[in-house]
Amino acid sequence: MYPGRYAATDPDRPAVYEATSGRTLTYRQLEDASVRLAHWLRAHGVGVGDHIAVITVNDATVFELYWGAMRSGVYITLVNTHLAPAEAAYIVDDCDAKVLVVAAQLAELAEEIVPLTPNVIHRLAFGGPVPGHLHYEDEVADLPVTPPADQPRGSDMLYSSGTTGRPKGIKPALTGAQVGDEPGSPLLKQVRQFGFDETSVYLSPAPIYHAAPLRYSASTQALGGTVVLMDRFDPERSLEYIERYRVTHTQWVPTHFVRLLKLPREVRERYDLSSMKCAVHSAAPCPVEVKQELMRWWGEIVYEYYSATEAIGNTHVTPQEWLGKPGTVGKTGGPGTLGLARICDSSGRRLPAGEIGTVYFERPDFSFEYHKDPDKTASTRHPFEENWFTTGDLGYLDDEGYLFLTGRDKFTIISGGVNIYPQEIENVLTLHPLVADVAVVGVPDDDRGERVEAFVQLAAGETGSEETERDIIAFCQERLSRFKCPRYVRFVDALPRTPTGKMVKGQLRELIAGYADAGATR
Repeated sequence: MYPGRYAATDPDRPAVYEATSGRTLTYRQLEDASVRLAHWLRAHGVGVGDHIAVITVNDATVFELYWGAMRSGVYITLVNTHLAPAEAAYIVDDCDAKVLVVAAQLAELAEEIVPLTPNVIHRLAFGGPVPGHLHYEDEVADLPVTPPADQPRGSDMLYSSGTTGRPKGIKPALTGAQVGDEPGSPLLKQVRQFGFDETSVYLSPAPIYHAAPLRYSASTQALGGTVVLMDRFDPERSLEYIERYRVTHTQWVPTHFVRLLKLPREVRERYDLSSMKCAVHSAAPCPVEVKQELMRWWGEIVYEYYSATEAIGNTHVTPQEWLGKPGTVGKTGGPGTLGLARICDSSGRRLPAGEIGTVYFERPDFSFEYHKDPDKTASTRHPFEENWFTTGDLGYLDDEGYLFLTGRDKFTIISGGVNIYPQEIENVLTLHPLVADVAVVGVPDDDRGERVEAFVQLAAGETGSEETERDIIAFCQERLSRFKCPRYVRFVDALPRTPTGKMVKGQLRELIAGYADAGATR
């Protein structure tokens, strides 16, 4: 298991750079810190199958905690720091955390959830004092750095983003294996396909509590590479750090691409990006024109994968494949992919190429559950095929087996009996020069059942008007069938998204309802 191998052979190799602060954590430091935490957990009765929860900003200490849990047979849950106290407390309580570790920068949130999480036994804080919490650094300072003889492999237990309801913990089964030279994650096959190795320098601009940033950072370290951890995404600073640290691999979501491309040309051309070998993106389908423009800037280094926190399966696609099939998220069945993609109708019947249905992955010898939610767990299973799993995405396979996503089943608009997929419309409207962000929804309509409307956040300095509304609708009608285009555009100050770019549809519905209550519908 990392970090011991690299601590022994190259102890001063950087495992993490904190891009903003300049702090460096070497493999020797990371190994010692994770071993100390493992001893602390054992001494405090935290053993195989128990849980620790972490509420942190993007701080290198998170990797000490992660690998300490991994070598202790413990589940580790990172909590979204943008949640309200009651929401954060729900996750800490729901995951049955015996230990809660918090960053001092989040002291106010940490204090507020203390009375809401009575089942937590031990509370630690790092980076400074937090009332009611022990000092993490003091607690582990004098513990040995010799690894325990018994090191059962732990796991993360991350929570769904909760875009349509309360987040649910995604609990993989512990394997019972002992920690070896590598963590043994199937994700390593995928990152190797993207060229990750011990020379990789990986820029992570997103919140570390999300699945992809955490798991890709850990995989980078498992292979002996270096993580460059940004405190938050900023388009120009991202380019600056790529140049400064000679970054080879990056990971983004489509929203990041849009904001990078909206930088002035003179800013884009200011930085040397020649070190970058691979830019990976996921989380949501990327508008075709956005990805094409990015590749004209960065070259054919933009790779894509489709997966989920549940890890039920994945696809990936090279830039060259994608240019031949714009819009695809890739194929299954090749190196670095897990499971085989299947498309089924609402009854579970498998559909032929070209027909839209629910995306399933057939993955034998795999299972997962949503913690304490058997009904939601059951909703991910195919009605009669064993080991076929879905998270509710819709799409189709072409005749060569390439997957194209069209949206999620819960968000499909049915207007006049015709299915309309918001993602397709959002991809078009994102390209309008005045649009900073957009969400397309179906709202009740007496005539057609539902009608298409767009909620638009305009670019800085722009104001909504009837003329702007007409221009946006006309822009869409030039590119899509008229029945798919919004009949009305609502201008809003901001849209409810998670930090990784996913729309929080529950909050969006509240926004829509607010317009209706104010008499804004037409």
